Amino acid sequence: MRTVASAPPAARARRALPLCAALLLAACAAESPPPAHGSSQMAGMMLDPQLSEISGLAASRRHADVLWMHDDGGNPERLFAVSTHGDRLATLRIDGVTKTDWEDIAAFELDGRAYLLIADTGDNGGLRRSLQLHVIEEPAKLENARLKPAWSIAFRWPDGARDCEAVAVDVQRKQVLLISKKRRPPELFALPLMPAGNALQTATRLGALAGIPEPDAQTLRNSPARAKLQGQVTAADVSPDGRTLAVMTYRYLLLYPRAPRQTWAEAVAAKPRISDLPWLPQAEALGWSADGRSLYATGEFIPAPLYRIAP
Repeated sequence: MRTVASAPPAARARRALPLCAALLLAACAAESPPPAHGSSQMAGMMLDPQLSEISGLAASRRHADVLWMHDDGGNPERLFAVSTHGDRLATLRIDGVTKTDWEDIAAFELDGRAYLLIADTGDNGGLRRSLQLHVIEEPAKLENARLKPAWSIAFRWPDGARDCEAVAVDVQRKQVLLISKKRRPPELFALPLMPAGNALQTATRLGALAGIPEPDAQTLRNSPARAKLQGQVTAADVSPDGRTLAVMTYRYLLLYPRAPRQTWAEAVAAKPRISDLPWLPQAEALGWSADGRSLYATGEFIPAPLYRIAP
């Protein structure tokens, strides 16, 4: 969800200067080996105007070196197939759904098929009484086309509306994980991935996320608005092996490892591994690579770098 106020042309130009300078770096990084443990590299640059409001990212389980992305509310119901260098490969319209505020996407495999789960869960005003998740089977070909959901899940929160921009799938438990954005600390909820029937589901609260960094005194003094935002959760993803929950805020990357017999409630109650994100224009999209060795991340404005992060 776009939260930064519109800037005048001169300010936008100044903001874009670092990205313009980074174009050459992106070209070099495109053929580089994976980043070293604990580091990040620029995998590419997103310049296509249609990718100007990306709020969700997931690595394809069917097509090598392809990322699925979607844009924010106010745009058509569509998915983009994007290369790991940031080039748009195809645009797919999703029929039979209404897009209110798509905020995250997750990729998973189930019974030998590759799926994408789209989360229509944004609610800046805290007004929505019900929300939707749409599960779509990945297409066999990367070409412009129209798709329909394999199934959808309508749900509500157990105790009133809240904004949510982070959704992940634990396919081993056939569970959808959702993380609230503006509550402090952020809350973790769960839903069945394949509920019986079409009844409205109620999300189950599992617990709260520990370890979200608090703003330092200098940031609070100099930029109270930034201080308020930097710990808000904007994306999440479960690693392909099901062992680690990655959580993105506007400033940080948090990793919550889960032991074999642990629940996710227990995992997120423990101290996470925390690192600063590389610079992004409003960090809102994060997803594990299909091999689980790294994470891809990008932001909501164009031009935007596409990073590959080795946790």
